[in-house]
Amino acid sequence: MSDTERLAYYPDPALSERNTPKPGRLRFNRQRLISIVTVLVVIASWTLAARLKLISPVFLPSPAAVAHKFVDVSVNGFSDATLWQHSAASLSRVFAALALAVVTAVPLGVLIGLNPTARAIADPLIEFYRPVPPLAYLPLIVIWCGIGEPSKILLIWLAIFAPLTISTQQGVRRVKQSRLRGAQALGATRWQLIRYIVVPSAAADVLTGIRVSLGVGWSVLVAAELIAATRGLGFMIQSAAQFLVTDVVIMGIVVIALIAGVFEWGLRSLQRVLVPWEGHA
Repeated sequence: MSDTERLAYYPDPALSERNTPKPGRLRFNRQRLISIVTVLVVIASWTLAARLKLISPVFLPSPAAVAHKFVDVSVNGFSDATLWQHSAASLSRVFAALALAVVTAVPLGVLIGLNPTARAIADPLIEFYRPVPPLAYLPLIVIWCGIGEPSKILLIWLAIFAPLTISTQQGVRRVKQSRLRGAQALGATRWQLIRYIVVPSAAADVLTGIRVSLGVGWSVLVAAELIAATRGLGFMIQSAAQFLVTDVVIMGIVVIALIAGVFEWGLRSLQRVLVPWEGHA
């Protein structure tokens, strides 16, 4: 029997394995297909309800009307600013608050994760304000900081600070003691332990905390832009709601969701690159 005939009857196992889809890939493709179908069903149901006028267009405009308004606001603007200007204003506030939270909450989380005394001091303060809705201390922030940009950024920062601190603290406390003892046996200093053992081990929790905090920041954005704002996605939505311009309201909600989704995907990708060992240790 020739080599060609032998391969026909007895295929190469390595080639067969390479051509056979892996279960994880099949499961991922199936989940992606289900997600796409779900979105299409929601859009189709929305379109059908609008076409049949089951709900008044004042309360539920069609997807086509929302898409048209997206183009119109992008070109002609709404409330004295285009969609891109509103988006830029909101992004600047959210990411200024996030940057401030990273440089304050992450070091504090590391400190209270390593030092019981610092934890005893900080925990009551964080747990005291963490359950309070941001709108509850919004008037106090206005009294203290006025109605300028600092008050908006401070409100978002307060909402972001607590979850990021807690996630960092939990990441630090999950560091395996065997790693620390091994490094100490090799003569590592306390700073080297933090830099080379603690921070890399807690990186996954810190990135997860940033993802969660970014979602919280977007949710507080609308409340923050109620403070005498003249631009921003939250301000645009509130202005449209006052005049029952529902297509602009829905369009603003979709834009916020899309921006938040893009950054969520980016942070997940960054987490896979920076901490590829997470879930495999």
